[in-house]
Amino acid sequence: MKKRVSEKTKCYNFTLAEIHEGIKNRLFSVKEFTEDIIKHIESLEDQIKAWSYFDPDLLIEQAGLRDAELLNGDPEGRIFGVPVGVKDIFNTEDMPTGMGSPLWKGFTPGNDARVVFNLKQEGGLIAGKTVTAEFAVHEPGETRNPHNGEYYPGTSSSGSAAAVASGMVPVAIGTQTAGSIIRPASYCGIYGFKPSFGTIPRTGVLKTTDTLDQIGWFSRAIEDLEILFDTVRVKGRNHPFVYNTLDQRKENDNEFRKIAIIEHPNWGYAEDYAKDAFFNLVTELSNNSKFRLEKVKLPSEFYDAHKMHDVIYCKSLSYYFQEECKYVKFVSKILKNMIDKGRCFTTEDYGKAIKFQSDLAARLNEYFDTYDAFITLSTSGEAPKFESPYDKPDSCLIWSMCWAPVINLPVFKGPHNMPYGIQIIGRRYNDYSLLELGKKLKECGFIYDVGPVAVSGDSLRYRSTAEKI
Repeated sequence: MKKRVSEKTKCYNFTLAEIHEGIKNRLFSVKEFTEDIIKHIESLEDQIKAWSYFDPDLLIEQAGLRDAELLNGDPEGRIFGVPVGVKDIFNTEDMPTGMGSPLWKGFTPGNDARVVFNLKQEGGLIAGKTVTAEFAVHEPGETRNPHNGEYYPGTSSSGSAAAVASGMVPVAIGTQTAGSIIRPASYCGIYGFKPSFGTIPRTGVLKTTDTLDQIGWFSRAIEDLEILFDTVRVKGRNHPFVYNTLDQRKENDNEFRKIAIIEHPNWGYAEDYAKDAFFNLVTELSNNSKFRLEKVKLPSEFYDAHKMHDVIYCKSLSYYFQEECKYVKFVSKILKNMIDKGRCFTTEDYGKAIKFQSDLAARLNEYFDTYDAFITLSTSGEAPKFESPYDKPDSCLIWSMCWAPVINLPVFKGPHNMPYGIQIIGRRYNDYSLLELGKKLKECGFIYDVGPVAVSGDSLRYRSTAEKI
């Protein structure tokens, strides 16, 4: 650890692991680092609009408490002194939780979500609440893409992704019901990780659906994803199913990884430049002895995933947001239309869709008897323009439906110099194996840590559409 907070090396370049190590080795105090982060946030927030709530005095107060703990010995928490952004649908004891809706503006729940509690228990600082789409659904917030403010950052975890991509925080928490971790990570050119459904506690988090809502996070370094996973996930014998699968399952220690190349059901919507870049990368991976790749076509039931997801999502929204929908002036057209659509689905329709989801998840798991992971594009290409923030269909919600762990890897830049990524998908509860695959790809030079783009400009780490390693 050689980095110091100085004019030459600013705090926004640091990864989670580097911050923790720097504090542990007394290269800087938590307060010193936090003051530098606050200056950085205040210099960028007017243009990026990543935060729905940010109180520098409260953040400094947290930093002072951590420095006081340092006087009593070495920090033991995995993320001691590290500032973390939290999507504004997680309960926070000392901050409002507005959920992206004027109906809940200023609401203070008076407690912490379990994930927030775990972050604090491990020494983390809650930097503030990041912008979310209305009730974490589809209506975009004000957040701009840090690479270029004319472009969309993705939804609904837009604020968390933009805060990490711009260096305001090294990591931030988000959620995914369809593609709200992977898609913003792709558009903002950073890592995004949605762990296996059931590994992250959802207590104290806004619920939109019972079987689709999942918690994840963003970072600029692949290693930071695993640190945060160990920080917030459930563990131990009190969680028997996770204990007997995730905790007891050995990591893949094979010399090579067998990876399935997927042209997903919405592959036809992908941009030609994105397809070309993807297959160039696949060719290079195939030439590396550590990877064995094979093209796989998904069976017909995967082509119904989007239709069935729609039934589950809309029906759930029509149930959980009955009261909010009465206040028509304060509810977006997008949400109202989804709720109206959900009311048209019967309970029988919903039950069939839930059965479909369970069967599809089991069908996906069968593939991992043969393959270590799937690989495909994360999005159809670059982000759309901010004034027309409509995503072309992709495959993100399929993996959400199947409860599988997924990682966005920041790899490409497109014709407008905007980033987009690839995603790797693993067997449910094989999260550590998937994270190891990501680290192996980095070790082999296919992916890299990425810098804070709003400060350093276009990162040299992204591959242009026609570029080869």
